[in-house]
Amino acid sequence: MKTYLVAGATGFVGAELVPALEARGARVVRLVRAVSAEHVADVADDGRRAAPPDDLEAGDDFTRIDAAWPAGFTPDCVFHLAARVHVMRDTASDPLAAFRAVNVEATLRVARAAARAGVRRFVYVSSIKALGEDSDPGRALRESDPARPDDPYGISKREAELALFELGRQTGMEIVVIRPPLVYGPGVGANFLSLFRAVARGLPLPLGAASAPRSLVAVENLVSAMLACAEHPAASGEIFHVSDGHDVSVAELIELMAAALGRRARLVAIPASMLRLAGRVTGRGEAVRRLIDPLRLDIGKLRERLGWTPPATVQTALSRTAAWYRSDFPH
Repeated sequence: MKTYLVAGATGFVGAELVPALEARGARVVRLVRAVSAEHVADVADDGRRAAPPDDLEAGDDFTRIDAAWPAGFTPDCVFHLAARVHVMRDTASDPLAAFRAVNVEATLRVARAAARAGVRRFVYVSSIKALGEDSDPGRALRESDPARPDDPYGISKREAELALFELGRQTGMEIVVIRPPLVYGPGVGANFLSLFRAVARGLPLPLGAASAPRSLVAVENLVSAMLACAEHPAASGEIFHVSDGHDVSVAELIELMAAALGRRARLVAIPASMLRLAGRVTGRGEAVRRLIDPLRLDIGKLRERLGWTPPATVQTALSRTAAWYRSDFPH
């Protein structure tokens, strides 16, 4: 039986990854801030845990991971999902420092502990923002494009990528980085949920002219790609972009959401120039840009190197999201 350690197991993506691993007959150990009383493990003579329980108490930002790591525990792979996520209006006094504390320093605590334990492979879920979203090269973004992150979140994710690859060179642990765009599916929150809710309520949306193609990835497709990155020999030392393989405009996405919900999309075609102006006036310029600017990822490397194809279409993933929405937000 294979064993996997998952940092960030209780989050949106982790909630999909853990059952997918267990369905394969694997054992999953979760890194958590604190463990409940029934999960307290026996302690060996050296004061460390004698055997890995289902949860390892690693403390805030994994500051207690060395003490928590059981003697002789070497999982087959570590998945690192934990992160301080991107927010539109960050209230931290020093956003970059706040992102670095979690996305760089805490990530490296886990990676160093894994390397000391002899873990073979470490799969890190980064973000396309580590490459940068603002420059449109007239084609889909490739892994080989120069990284130009343009906000604290993207900068911290890129710094973590570089630090992990350096750790891999020093220790021999295989590092794999996967960069998703916006991830959606059952359990999604933030702006995607707000848009889904607006469509479900039949509200008119001024996005009928938002026709620029954008890459998205369903959570089940991301998990499928992560499993391939954990197992395929050709993944070692590589960065992979991932998406659904079918880019959609925001207007098309709203139409697909409406179809999944059994509703009629109410789209109003407001020119992009007016939307940009409204974004600047209201201080929501970045949010508007993410709706109307193109963002396309080239996933050819993932397809060709690992033989991966997205198991779910946009339509089936949105149908799954709609079923979750009806269950969790009944009207």
